[in-house]
Amino acid sequence: MRKKLIALGLALVLLTGLLPAALALTPVSDNQTAGVDVSVFQGSVDFPAARSGGVRTVYIRASYGYDGVDDYFRAHYRGALDAGLHLGFYHYLTAVTEDGAREQARFFAGLIDGLSYDCRPALDFELSGLSPAQAGAVALAFLEELETLTGVTPMIYCDSDAANHLMDDAVARYPLWVADWEVDSPRVYENWASWTGWQYTDRGEVPGITGYVDRDRFTEGVLLTEEERRPQVVYTVQPGDTLWAIAVRYGVTVEAIVEANGIENPNLIYPGQRFVIPVGYALYTVRPGDTLWGIAQRYGTTVSALAELNGISNPNLIYPGDVLKIPV
Repeated sequence: MRKKLIALGLALVLLTGLLPAALALTPVSDNQTAGVDVSVFQGSVDFPAARSGGVRTVYIRASYGYDGVDDYFRAHYRGALDAGLHLGFYHYLTAVTEDGAREQARFFAGLIDGLSYDCRPALDFELSGLSPAQAGAVALAFLEELETLTGVTPMIYCDSDAANHLMDDAVARYPLWVADWEVDSPRVYENWASWTGWQYTDRGEVPGITGYVDRDRFTEGVLLTEEERRPQVVYTVQPGDTLWAIAVRYGVTVEAIVEANGIENPNLIYPGQRFVIPVGYALYTVRPGDTLWGIAQRYGTTVSALAELNGISNPNLIYPGDVLKIPV
């Protein structure tokens, strides 16, 4: 996340002289957390040291382009997870067409599928040379495809100039992570009424990270909701399928699938349709210091229920990184 579309914004201001003075956006809430976003450019990161320095949320570059995987993606993921940080992933977009954007969204979604994250997956939009119509359409294609595949609402990262001049209301239904450096508050006066993330400098210094790093502030809106954290399967209807047969296959009710997808007629589905299949448990990744008793207390269940659901023979023996099913 390095480029900013400053030239476009300045050109529009100089040419029209009609834009209003920048209005400072207010955050979604006052409950903000300090964060960083990292990639191969930061190399190895000592996440416990970063946590000791006040960092609570980290965004990790997972991928870029059509098939690029960040060299430190896995190492950063494991380190942030073990340090007990809130974490999310982002994809650096290079596609300039809607079809290309959807293809990159599918690549990104496949890469993070099955990993434990509690922050919204993010689109890193830094494209230049596109018209507002093109930019909005490409961004929207990526976000909609990602939302369908993951079952959660993603977030868009862009600088304040792109947010003001390239995006439209359709894109603005997704949370905004805005880059606006060395200012008192983000300068955004179009489309979004609030920000969820604010990258306020690219020259931050944090314990555990060598050299400069992007620094961010995030509101609680960056976190996935309890409903979104429930694991979901996206199923593509095949010829001959019925909703009843799909429900039986995944051990859920027809009513649950109907409600999750807003299906008007359960007897009328078509090959090629994609449905989110909600399953009956949430997932929790064990962190250092966790006990099964503590997890049970946190989620309003019992040690015996957790042990039975997860096939745990010794309730006193769980390990950081284990992924547990939590009854809901």
